[in-house]
Amino acid sequence: MCLKKIWFSMFYRYTDEGYLLALEGIYQKTLVYGDNTLLTEFKLEKGSRLPNHSHPHEQTGYLISGKIRLSIGDEEFDVLPGDSWNIPSNVEHGALILENSVAVEVFSPVRTDYLPQRG
Repeated sequence: MCLKKIWFSMFYRYTDEGYLLALEGIYQKTLVYGDNTLLTEFKLEKGSRLPNHSHPHEQTGYLISGKIRLSIGDEEFDVLPGDSWNIPSNVEHGALILENSVAVEVFSPVRTDYLPQRG
């Protein structure tokens, strides 16, 4: 699928609005995106779980605050603020949210299902 680029650069000024409920206790908001990458912020509530899944997108993340237990393939890691990770395409992964957390992740190629709906 070819995405039509409407502008040459994109800026995002932070607002606490616009989060979408992805799963119970997991909220996401796409911040910016281009032809090849997409940046998403996640607000994660303690006790919520991201079930194991996989997708064709490579995923690179950074934990801003909180604590999560991230599984990638057959590895498991307790992620703390400042820690980062990379999930290759088509590798199964999931997470248990141990504390209220905020994470940002980059997806490549662009996840079209995460593109903001323009109305």
